[in-house]
Amino acid sequence: MEKDRKLEHIQLAFDSQTTKLEQDHRFVYEPMLSGHPIKKLSPIQFLGKTMNAPIWISSMTGGTGIAKTINRNIAKACRDFGLGMGLGSCRKLLFDKTHWDDFDVRDVIGNDRPLWANLGIAQIESSLDEKSEKAIQDLVGNLRADGLVVHVNPLQEWFQPEGDQIKRPPIEIIEELLSRIDIPVIVKEVGQGMGEKSLKRLLQLPLAAIEFAAYGGTNFSKLELLRDDPAQFELYQPFAYVGQTAEQMVCSVNKLIHEMDEIKCKELIISGGVKNYLDGYYLISLSQLNSVYGMASSVLKKATGEYAELQEYISNQIKAFQLAQAFLRVKLKHEE
Repeated sequence: MEKDRKLEHIQLAFDSQTTKLEQDHRFVYEPMLSGHPIKKLSPIQFLGKTMNAPIWISSMTGGTGIAKTINRNIAKACRDFGLGMGLGSCRKLLFDKTHWDDFDVRDVIGNDRPLWANLGIAQIESSLDEKSEKAIQDLVGNLRADGLVVHVNPLQEWFQPEGDQIKRPPIEIIEELLSRIDIPVIVKEVGQGMGEKSLKRLLQLPLAAIEFAAYGGTNFSKLELLRDDPAQFELYQPFAYVGQTAEQMVCSVNKLIHEMDEIKCKELIISGGVKNYLDGYYLISLSQLNSVYGMASSVLKKATGEYAELQEYISNQIKAFQLAQAFLRVKLKHEE
């Protein structure tokens, strides 16, 4: 057996060569300073609750046929591993309870984990214009959610064939929302991130957190263009490639918090283009605000079937994150 193992190593060695071009320059590898991780991650406080790992899972489904399965699987994983969860768009629940069971997962996730409802900026604007903000409060309250995620998606709404018009700057809508409801609010984009001026305005508001949904992951503007006719796709396709990456946004926020006299929003969900645990570890280490990293599409793929598949996936992600935490140090910008 030993001879066979040695022979296998020799054969595999030829297939295991790496090059400088493949090197991950974000980290310094320190093999002398830790043993293999055997303890659980230290709990963290985020959005007023305890999480056992710095991972936020956003569901991207809103009332489809398999939404109930997806949301319940994700809620179970968040319960079992101590993670935070953002629901997909709850627009259909505002005035119609047909799909309520698809989203009503507080009993599944438990009271100790973060669970947040979700509405788009267009729905917020129309609710405020119609003086029906109580429906928003009732939605969050009846779902027993900890607060409301507002997704800001002007490009998606423009490209969506059945999209809604946003009449005012979203920052003004959010400011009015905060003045008229008494629930915590998170603001996020939907796949293209946002620039420094937008981030500055948000940091000045008493938001619970900002979620990036940065460029580099699922891009809902591109998604809507793919649903449209070919002429519209050809016209607007260049917009699918604009935006800010999660790393660019972390650097912008770090810069802003040193330039601004006061910031009122002090927590971040770093999402968008976070492909794996190394991306997540790098970005939350880089951030100077209390941060977790978000996963959506990769989890969604595992959440559509049996729970055991999602359970194994999340378990492995956390183990790999622990390994990174044990042996990798994130390079500071001046070290690059």
